[in-house]
Amino acid sequence: MLVQVLTQVAFVVALALVLSLAVFVGRERLASLRTEWRPRLRQSAPAFALLAAILGLNRIMRQDGYEISQAYGVHMTEVFYSLEGDFVLLFRSIATPEVTTFFSVAYVYVYAFVLIFPIVAYVTLSNTVVLRQLLTAYSLNYVIGLAFYLLVIAYGPRNVMIEGMDATHLYYANPEYIHLTTEVNQNRNVFPSLHTSLSATVAIFAYMTRDQYRAWFPVAVGLATSVIISTMYLGIHWAIDVVAGLVLAAVCVVLAKHLVGRWSLSTAVERVRAAGRGETASGPEPDREQGEDGV
Repeated sequence: MLVQVLTQVAFVVALALVLSLAVFVGRERLASLRTEWRPRLRQSAPAFALLAAILGLNRIMRQDGYEISQAYGVHMTEVFYSLEGDFVLLFRSIATPEVTTFFSVAYVYVYAFVLIFPIVAYVTLSNTVVLRQLLTAYSLNYVIGLAFYLLVIAYGPRNVMIEGMDATHLYYANPEYIHLTTEVNQNRNVFPSLHTSLSATVAIFAYMTRDQYRAWFPVAVGLATSVIISTMYLGIHWAIDVVAGLVLAAVCVVLAKHLVGRWSLSTAVERVRAAGRGETASGPEPDREQGEDGV
């Protein structure tokens, strides 16, 4: 079942990517990528490698971090419920099978597309700074989110208000999705909402690159908003988780913009080598605009 769901998601996202490349990116940028992909990949490789390593760590810790959470984590479910009450049940007023299907699609398919398309789009830009900033922001989201997941034990509304969530529960409407979501997360990991933080991160970058991709900006905001609302509509996250996710997104974008281009991987390696030889490495500082090999 998992393979079937993954195949379905991959097919839909791939189709959406092809259409979006034609609509938002265009032939000119795609043509330039054919001749410039090597230097762009070289400049962005450290950021890609960092994200891959963090995703690997994230997967291990989410699956095997239960003991750490039990030893050091704080149980916050009752606190969140007492602060927020039945707020998410307000979405039952608009609940219909069609609306539930829409938000289920947003939570799974739109979310996957929203994360992947900006990477593809920013690869086509000759300046790799934005791409590296986005990848770094993703990495920060996952690292900070993982820390909170280990230290804050909280279950979402669907685990607390079981009867009240029947009409909008993701797994009642699409039980096959349980195979996919359990692969990437645990139901005790809700604060903050990474669906929210990563989607908001994409929306912020869409605003930052609105001059390059003017049509993508409003679409990105609309898609990100649908994903964010879906987390509450489907009873997966509290509104508190969503607010925390929005704050996390802003923090990660600011940190990514501050970090990228401030140091060069190749320069750091050369300094280590020079220190081993008892020499002093010298050379130009990394370009602040282009950040030649910086993360």
